[in-house]
Amino acid sequence: MGTFCSVIKFENLQELKRLCHWGPIIALGVIAICSTMAMIDSVLWYWPLHTTGGSVNFIMLINWTVMILYNYFNAMFIGPGFVPLGWKPEDSQDSMYLQYCKVCQAYKAPRSHHCRKCNRCVMKMDHHCPWINNCCGYQNHASFTLFLLLAPLGCIHAAFIFVMTMYTQLYNRLSFGWNTVKIDMSAARRDPLPVTPFGLAAFAATLFALGLALGTTIAVGMLFFIQMKIILRNKTSIESWIEEKAKDRIQYYQLDEVFVFPYDMGSRWKNLKQVFTWSGVPEGDGLSWPVREGCHPYSFTIEQLKQKADKRIRSVRYRVIEDYSGACCPLNKGIKTFFTSPCTEEPRIRLQKGEFILATRGLRYWLYGDKILDDAFVEGVSRIRGWFPRNCVEKCPCDAETDQAPEGEKKNR
Repeated sequence: MGTFCSVIKFENLQELKRLCHWGPIIALGVIAICSTMAMIDSVLWYWPLHTTGGSVNFIMLINWTVMILYNYFNAMFIGPGFVPLGWKPEDSQDSMYLQYCKVCQAYKAPRSHHCRKCNRCVMKMDHHCPWINNCCGYQNHASFTLFLLLAPLGCIHAAFIFVMTMYTQLYNRLSFGWNTVKIDMSAARRDPLPVTPFGLAAFAATLFALGLALGTTIAVGMLFFIQMKIILRNKTSIESWIEEKAKDRIQYYQLDEVFVFPYDMGSRWKNLKQVFTWSGVPEGDGLSWPVREGCHPYSFTIEQLKQKADKRIRSVRYRVIEDYSGACCPLNKGIKTFFTSPCTEEPRIRLQKGEFILATRGLRYWLYGDKILDDAFVEGVSRIRGWFPRNCVEKCPCDAETDQAPEGEKKNR
């Protein structure tokens, strides 16, 4: 009930601006089209409300819509939870294991990361989702995952109604050649016939809604399985990436050590309870987390500090040889560069010939790094970070001799 009230009150009215973004506009538009068309098809052309089955079907449609919107708005407006500004660990000695955020003027609590879109350090950050125009993290991870589950289920129900509506309305008009198929059409027969005929416009609208429903089922269903996979291991998407980088670091330097993810409780049920609870409030305070037996309480943040230092060592200095406007999909940089543009909201860096870039990771045709604005690169002081095409830069001779490569580049060779 407390969660519902927080959605209704909108304690911070500025949160309403989150709706003015292409992500929520498209998501809510798809929900509105599929739900509206499913209800119209059910009432007018498929299953009449005066039958028991028709009434149950209509109630289920309303139920799907309400639950989907409830969890969607919870994920958007409740938010992930942010690390308090100026936060410090209770034991001052623990600060040596934590990174410091100059923007929030606070230490980054375990499992928290700074989001450039939200401009805050997010507790247990999973990712920034453009569809809810907010981060997915500690407080809204359960609502976001439930939305990913309910949306495909509701779309499957709607898709069934769309298919049966078109079939029943065209059954006596067109010959499908299905002579061997026996389907009982008695439940869908109307006496008298519907007042509004199923015309070409209704057929086109139903077919369009069917395409949206099937596309949403596939796309959102895949995201749900990805989320459940990491939740059952008590991870986030960022932590999965950091774990891969830890293994890559150990392999790169041929170290005699094994990285153990500390937050996996060893039981899928215990991991699940870290996100889903009967009260709807996630376990813990979002600032401190239990770790598995044998792990240091800050073993994961220590690994992050190691990777941060390693990134500076393994980064490569590039010189810009061709201007780049900062376009998301630059056609003038080649067809391959155009079609392989990173699918992310992370910014692109505008480049001018003669500038220098410090690349930290890369894809086959794109690199990610920081533009060097000063003679000496100082992290967090004079920095513009983002993606840029690989064919616009070349390695500086001093870095080319060391044969170093951005993270991920070696795997693409």
